[in-house]
Amino acid sequence: MDKLELVFTVCALIGGTLFLIRLALQLFGFGTDDVSADHPGDVNASHTDASFKMLSLLGITAFLMMFGLGGRAMLESRPGQALPALVVALLAGGISLWLMAWLFKAMKKMQSDGTSKIENAVGLEGSVYLTIPANDVGKVQIAVNGRLNVLDARATGGQTLPTGARVKVVRIANGNILEVESA
Repeated sequence: MDKLELVFTVCALIGGTLFLIRLALQLFGFGTDDVSADHPGDVNASHTDASFKMLSLLGITAFLMMFGLGGRAMLESRPGQALPALVVALLAGGISLWLMAWLFKAMKKMQSDGTSKIENAVGLEGSVYLTIPANDVGKVQIAVNGRLNVLDARATGGQTLPTGARVKVVRIANGNILEVESA
C-alpha cells in the first residue's frame, strides 16, 4: 500500500466512523447545534449562516469519509495516477460537505415554533365556547393554522352570543381579544 492509498484509507476509516457515531447521536437526540455558556454573550450556533454550518463536525467527518472513499476508489480503478485520485477525492468530499449543509437546511425548514399567530384568525369561522355576554368578553373555539384554540372574544354590536353559536372573526381588539359576529 503506497502513502496516498494509506492516506485515503485512514481518512475513510476515521471519517466514516466519526460520521456514523455523530449521525446516530443526532438521530437519537443527543447531538445539538446549540452551544451556550453561563455568561453574557452566549453563542447560539443554530442561527448561523449555511457556510458556517457546512463546517460542522458532521460536515467535516462526511468530507473526510467521502474524500477517503472517492480517492481510494479512483486509485483502485486507475492505479498509480495520484492527480486524478486527488481530484476525485476532493470533489467527492466537497459534494458530501455541500449535501450535508443542504440536507440540514432542508430539515430546518420543516421546523415549526408551534405558536399560533392570532392575526391569522381574522376572517375565520369558529364557535362560541363560553357565552359571550353583551358588551363583555366570552370565549370562542377556532382553528388557526390547523391548531384548535380557545380565545377571548367580544361580540360586535353589543349582542349576546350563546354557547355553540357559529361566529366569524372580524378583527382583533386590544392585542388579543377577537371581535366576532354571527356567521
